[in-house]
Amino acid sequence: MEIVQTIAVILDSTIRLSIPLLCAALAGLWSERSGVVDIGLEGKMLIAAFASAVVAYHSGSAWAGLGAGMLAAIALSLVHGFAAITWRGNQIVSGVAINMLAVGLTAILGNAWYGQGGRTPNLEGAARFPELDLPFVGALKEIPVFGPIYDIAISGHAAPVYLAVLALVLTALTLKHTRFGLRLRAVGENPAAVDTAGVSVAGLRYAAVIICGALCGLGGTYLAVSQSAGFLPQMTAGKGFIALAAVIFANWRPWPALFACLLFGLLDAVAIRLQGVVLPGIGQVPVQAIQALPYVMTVVLLAGFIGKATPPKASGLPYVKER
Repeated sequence: MEIVQTIAVILDSTIRLSIPLLCAALAGLWSERSGVVDIGLEGKMLIAAFASAVVAYHSGSAWAGLGAGMLAAIALSLVHGFAAITWRGNQIVSGVAINMLAVGLTAILGNAWYGQGGRTPNLEGAARFPELDLPFVGALKEIPVFGPIYDIAISGHAAPVYLAVLALVLTALTLKHTRFGLRLRAVGENPAAVDTAGVSVAGLRYAAVIICGALCGLGGTYLAVSQSAGFLPQMTAGKGFIALAAVIFANWRPWPALFACLLFGLLDAVAIRLQGVVLPGIGQVPVQAIQALPYVMTVVLLAGFIGKATPPKASGLPYVKER
């Protein structure tokens, strides 16, 4: 029974740590499926974390913080869309600029407003998302194996966790079974054919970019208003880039992206539990080596799968309407 409890605790940590990655991965999937490469996921999550923490602190409402975080990320997404879609600029350069803008802007504003080195004040009470108990937890927790896993790992998460899972299901269904999803995928493969059919290529790409911003906003808000008790400078810590690796590893598909994000979350969870562990014949493993595990795995996955992954054919290519 103790083993089951340990497994349940590790699964719980895995889910909590993988949610920001999942949100960013879904965001990147929406954008890149439409043909717009977006390496600015990191910056959009960071600006969302800052905006959500600021609004949640002053309003005392975590939900107001979520709205602010999503709007801030959507605003940056529209800047990227304007540069990449309307002006047909270099999408990589635009993404890098967004990352740099978010890092600088959050640090300057945070320090100017609160004077705590870029941090925001701690969030308390209704300014943070509470943990929610799913139905029948009391009745099911006594069931061997499944009960503890349901009680510890599945139930007891904040609302953004379940919203991220809902976003995953909706993404998978929309892209595969709806007219909007099929058109969006077609824009990423052959925008000229979509344009010939009388559908706006720019409109579909802007819609994808807005959805991308909303999902980044959800992930950034979760970091600041649920997982932490406020904003910290550069608190995304490369999660946007890890999410891009997950998208490539998943070959731009939603469910494999979930498993890739859970893998990274598991590595993070195991790394936390391994800190201070003494291995026979090796001694105590350095904390830095353990914390580097998710980033090492990112490099390994990219090195092993980037050649096998097949991105949308029009990915990164601005569309010029034929006269």
